[in-house]
Amino acid sequence: MGFECSAESASWGTLREEVSLKENQEEKRMERSVAIVLAAGQGSRMGGSVKKQFLRIGSYPVLYYSLQCFQNSENIQEIILVTGEDSITYCQKEIVDLYGFTKVTRIIPGGKERYDSVYAGLLACKECDYVFIHDGARPFISEEIIKRGLDGAKKTGACVVGMPSKDTVKLADENGYVKETPARNLVWTVQTPQVFRYSLIRKAYESMQSKDMTAVTDDACVVEQETGVKIWLAEGSYKNIKITTPEDLLIAKAFLEEEAD
Repeated sequence: MGFECSAESASWGTLREEVSLKENQEEKRMERSVAIVLAAGQGSRMGGSVKKQFLRIGSYPVLYYSLQCFQNSENIQEIILVTGEDSITYCQKEIVDLYGFTKVTRIIPGGKERYDSVYAGLLACKECDYVFIHDGARPFISEEIIKRGLDGAKKTGACVVGMPSKDTVKLADENGYVKETPARNLVWTVQTPQVFRYSLIRKAYESMQSKDMTAVTDDACVVEQETGVKIWLAEGSYKNIKITTPEDLLIAKAFLEEEAD
């Protein structure tokens, strides 16, 4: 009888372990991160007829580099590319198909403003736990940045990457005079990707739809205003520049040459 009880206990113990293992596996399987890559900008400050995200640096278009990083990342399960409606076919043939970006599941048209494009990307997300919102004009992200961003988002639900400012920053008043000089050690220049728990950023954007969004400059700003959730700051890279002007292209080419040496 004692043997039977012991065998039964062992059987139940094994069953509990199997159930626990299955639950852990399901939890891991269900935790999905989607990268929304924004490539709908017109690049008016760049000049020329080619949009900045399609300009070539080295052997590839600017947009290629961030897509390649997300494609290779074990932390990203899906990529949604948001571009201008007139660029969807180009992106499909000349970017996604040409370079084999299999994680890109949707290419959707963006909106008039950046926040419109972000919201369109959020609406396109399915089965998503965390979302990375990234400017396709920032080609020099890395797996380390992706990991730090995700770890930060798991702390509070919201994380932005950036770097401490190397310059002294002045706040001006409406008349153009210096109003305040914040302590430089407290000033960060914010980059992308910005990483959020999907339910949090979706709710924040939905809450903002009925309000004036002209002052919204980044996604963390929406979360700050609409939820009050504290935003974690994670280290990005001084190389994680945004290609905006012709001078930025020169800097980007120098970074690529440095990596090639």
